[in-house]
Amino acid sequence: MSQRIAFTLNGRRVTADVAPHENAVEALTREFGLCGARVSCAQGLCGCCTLVVDGATVSGCLLLAPFLDGTTVGTIEGGDGELDAVQRAFLEHSAFQCGFCTPGFILMTRELLDRHPDPSDDDIRNYLSGNLCRCAAYPEIVDAVKAAAKERGAVSRPA
Repeated sequence: MSQRIAFTLNGRRVTADVAPHENAVEALTREFGLCGARVSCAQGLCGCCTLVVDGATVSGCLLLAPFLDGTTVGTIEGGDGELDAVQRAFLEHSAFQCGFCTPGFILMTRELLDRHPDPSDDDIRNYLSGNLCRCAAYPEIVDAVKAAAKERGAVSRPA
């Protein structure tokens, strides 16, 4: 049994047929071929499934797909094809190794910088603590966040 839902996905109105038990990441992958958000721990603990729903980051593995109905959803695949400050900083600072966790870190970093344009190192570590990197690129991730904040116009402050 499925139900039809309608929502805005990366700026475009879409519809999807979803099962009541299907999570948001599964539906976005199956219906739209989006693979940036991934189910890893399936418990909302690692950040690999991060989505932006109605302006807030959420664990897509815990959000049932039917609840996307009427919302605005953003994924790492959204955008105009140009890299933003956060994406550039992650590349320039090699803030990833395998890249599996990178989409979640980028979405969380955008939210962090929108809320706190000039975060300290402790602010960064605290805000991103729900995202796990198995390759342990944490020092590079902190450097990338600070560089993105600087590019966005914040004044750097000591750690």
